[in-house]
Amino acid sequence: MKITVRNLEPTKVRLTVTVDAEEFEPYLQEARKEIGKQVSIPGFRKGHVPARVLDRRVGFGAVAAEALNNGVPDLYNKAIEERDLRPMDQPKLDVKETPESADDDTKVKFTAEVEVRPKIELPSFDGVKVEVAQPAVTDEDVEQRLQNLRQRFGTLVGVDRPAAKGDFANIDLEATVNGESVDAQQGVSYELGSGTMLDGLDEALDGLSAGEETTFTSKLEGGDHQGEEAEVKVKVNSVKAEELPELNDDFAQDASEFDTLEELKADIRKACERDAEGRQATDARDAFIAFLQDNVEEIPLPKGILERSVEDHLKGLTPDPEKADDDTKEQAREGAEKELRDQITLDTLAETMKVEVSQADVMNFLASIAQQYGMDPNQFISSIIQSGQIASAVQEVARSKGLLAGMRAVEFVDPEGNTLDLSKFLGEDDNEADDEDASVAAASVAAQVADAAAQADAE
Repeated sequence: MKITVRNLEPTKVRLTVTVDAEEFEPYLQEARKEIGKQVSIPGFRKGHVPARVLDRRVGFGAVAAEALNNGVPDLYNKAIEERDLRPMDQPKLDVKETPESADDDTKVKFTAEVEVRPKIELPSFDGVKVEVAQPAVTDEDVEQRLQNLRQRFGTLVGVDRPAAKGDFANIDLEATVNGESVDAQQGVSYELGSGTMLDGLDEALDGLSAGEETTFTSKLEGGDHQGEEAEVKVKVNSVKAEELPELNDDFAQDASEFDTLEELKADIRKACERDAEGRQATDARDAFIAFLQDNVEEIPLPKGILERSVEDHLKGLTPDPEKADDDTKEQAREGAEKELRDQITLDTLAETMKVEVSQADVMNFLASIAQQYGMDPNQFISSIIQSGQIASAVQEVARSKGLLAGMRAVEFVDPEGNTLDLSKFLGEDDNEADDEDASVAAASVAAQVADAAAQADAE
């Protein structure tokens, strides 16, 4: 097999593959075997028809077409492996030449255009120290979490006064564009000051009492008229204030297993400290990836994959990508570029660290995702395999293991230069970082794979 590679772009190549007759012959034989099982020729049993008889009966062209259909992808994979290429997308295959008969000595020739992972040189880890901020737990952190718990036990009580920030108003809304009603909602409960609905709604409701109404102008956030200015009429049906329980030992006993408020606060502080440790591990991961990328001259991004990724990011930012403004489009592009850079970096790191992924690694990874999403592990794994996402799972496991191995190879220090102990999250080897800690390193891997599987099932 003769292979030539032409660089079309920094991350795109065209392979021209020429296959000798003897190398293509096994594919022809396999094609005849499969076709022979499907046709009936007098005097011969199915699957036992001589090659020349079968070629005459069904036509050599049909045999060659079947052989090419199965052989070209296989030969393509051999070619990229021989030339040490790392495809990031499906190839565009084009058969240029093929023999027209069994006696024709024309060699099979095809081209393959594909976007590939660029080759980057990662820095040495010898003596490297990566600085990570030391997270602090403040009294305000504890108080905020205590207040959140307190709100879970709060009740809403009707009040006979104008609405103010923090109150809950039951409201009716109607939006009109050019005098035509385009949307209406009744009986919506809204917390003043939350900013979770239309711009200007908080200001419009502030000071209104039950039975009063007003109008304001706002840009619509969704629907057929997304992005258009609308006149919105809002009516207040009722106003309720949140009544919170008193912070004392009785509250601690109602809200937890502790007898006193001080014991509850101490437990909340421990929870905050655990969360701070998790944030530090995440910060260490981000700092390590930044160290790698800062010490790489350039990471060119494959154009085709980037554009598709931008579209996917845009769909996640707005219900109607075609109406997205420039800021949203830029946000989508920045997110897509960072995601691709990180993937290329982590894939290269996994190769550098000589990561090996076992079947058990992949099954455990998928089972942990299923558990996070409350799904049956066997059913989830089956859907992953059927939807063709298993390769993505293998790749993500390799990235996660490579990242953990790379982070164990450097020293993490705080701003004062003190060594940080992240062994709880990184472990000492591949087997010592538990599923939860590995998920810190893998970041959003679980969501990406699960969402891909869900989308495949929907399609």
